[in-house]
Amino acid sequence: MTATGLDYEVLVSPAIPLAMPDRTPDGGARTWAPVSTTLVYGRREAVLIDPPLTAAQAERVADRVEAAGRRLTYIFATHAHGDHWFTAASLADRFPGARVVATAGTIEQMRRAVQARAGFWDRIVPDQIPASPVTATATEEIGNRLGLEGHELPIIEVGHSDTDDTSVLHVPDLGLVVAGDVVYNGVHQYLVESGDGGRDAWRGAIDVVEALGAGRLVAGHKNGELDDDAARQIEQTRRYLADVDEVLMTEPTPEGFYHAMIRRHPDHLNRSSLWGSSQALYAGRR
Repeated sequence: MTATGLDYEVLVSPAIPLAMPDRTPDGGARTWAPVSTTLVYGRREAVLIDPPLTAAQAERVADRVEAAGRRLTYIFATHAHGDHWFTAASLADRFPGARVVATAGTIEQMRRAVQARAGFWDRIVPDQIPASPVTATATEEIGNRLGLEGHELPIIEVGHSDTDDTSVLHVPDLGLVVAGDVVYNGVHQYLVESGDGGRDAWRGAIDVVEALGAGRLVAGHKNGELDDDAARQIEQTRRYLADVDEVLMTEPTPEGFYHAMIRRHPDHLNRSSLWGSSQALYAGRR
């Protein structure tokens, strides 16, 4: 526990195999990226940010929350990708009194995600995701901040990151931002929704996060062996987006893009994400 009376823990759910028959160009299996769930806690209470995708992942998270011995008051989702909120309702059932919250924009995107679930999520991760009703209350109703034992944790909307209507949670008393998918940490970035100016909007979201001045940052997808240094992660995420722009100008095929990005980022985890992104970025090219 820090002198502020608050602390945090990052629970990384490892990459999981996907029910997809194809493989990456270098022969790798298709997998979903490791997902970060963050527990910010005081002496008696805690808030959980970005519940994971599958029932098994949620059970491990819930066991850790229970072991921490704090009363869970909020479950907050930074954005509407299913791997950051589909287990929110089941976790709330396990911790009665915990309130699921998200911004109004994220809630609208959640409704769209539920409609798309059967055609995407349940095909690639069959029989692993619990029921995912949209039960979140809009954070605007609670002043766009979470209260934790007298500390205020502001919720900041940053617009488009790797998807629309993204927000981040700022914990000023810890010098911490829980950044969802605005920033990545040693994992290939999801670029499927980054066309048509999306990468420029993403850079703007990064600028908002950087301006908060936090020294530590939790990325929505991280290599669990890496630290939470904010400046390093922000620089790495910007560099990756810049590399995407450069490589798109020189490589004519998705396979070429894939290999070029690996040469620039050989240690990043989950090349499967890169291959899916490569296919999406080149889908409209002739």
